[in-house]
Amino acid sequence: MLTLYLQAALVILVLVTTLWLLSVLITNASIVDLFWGFGFVVINAFYVFMSGALTPKNILLLVLVTLWGLRLTIYLSWRNIGKGEDFRYQQFRKDYGPKRYWWFSFFQTFLLQGVLMMIVSLPLLGANTRSGEITMLDYFGIAIWIIGFVFEAGGDFQLSRFKKNPKNKGKVLNTGFWKYTRHPNYFGDSAVWWAYGLFSIAAGGYWLAIGSVIMTLLIIKVSGVRLLEKTLNTTKPQYRDYIEKTSSFFPWFPKK
Repeated sequence: MLTLYLQAALVILVLVTTLWLLSVLITNASIVDLFWGFGFVVINAFYVFMSGALTPKNILLLVLVTLWGLRLTIYLSWRNIGKGEDFRYQQFRKDYGPKRYWWFSFFQTFLLQGVLMMIVSLPLLGANTRSGEITMLDYFGIAIWIIGFVFEAGGDFQLSRFKKNPKNKGKVLNTGFWKYTRHPNYFGDSAVWWAYGLFSIAAGGYWLAIGSVIMTLLIIKVSGVRLLEKTLNTTKPQYRDYIEKTSSFFPWFPKK
């Protein structure tokens, strides 16, 4: 298992290095965001095809991870390509200076993302390299995955449609999935990874489910909920009323 994990890490190192070189060429570090979902597709496929004979569990994971990863990659590509470098990376470029940031971005952005991906992917390693039989816990995991995927994809779709309407500029989306949680896409993403954690536990890889915990912490405390809430609180005054009525993360009925 350790050998397989290190081999997958080497594959990701090659890919993020190649992506970094491309970012230097086009002066756009935000292309790393497009690799997040697709990178897990690559890691999981590597685990599936290098772990031995295909089992029902391997095939299930191949389908679910590929659906999740490609949907996220296609959505982010559609949303971001052609709109220039994300403001976060532009700020980093200003802070460190253009003469330093080109090489600094490799460690701060690309290599860091590769390391995080390998840590988060631990449940996929556990689920693919142990028992290949589908159990009742796996079926429960499938149900959690479906709920998460619907919330994530549905939340993204509703938000993109909302932003397309010029009349909604400056307004807060509070209908559909967004009526029950302020971050349905982040909640859905977390639920999907908890499903992978359940697959790993069902296969006997108990401690490897730590990747699901870390993914949730990243979403809530680091790059997702906390960062977005800080921005929206300052740019949209209506968002404060939305906070008072709507659950932060887990879906629940809005307060009156």
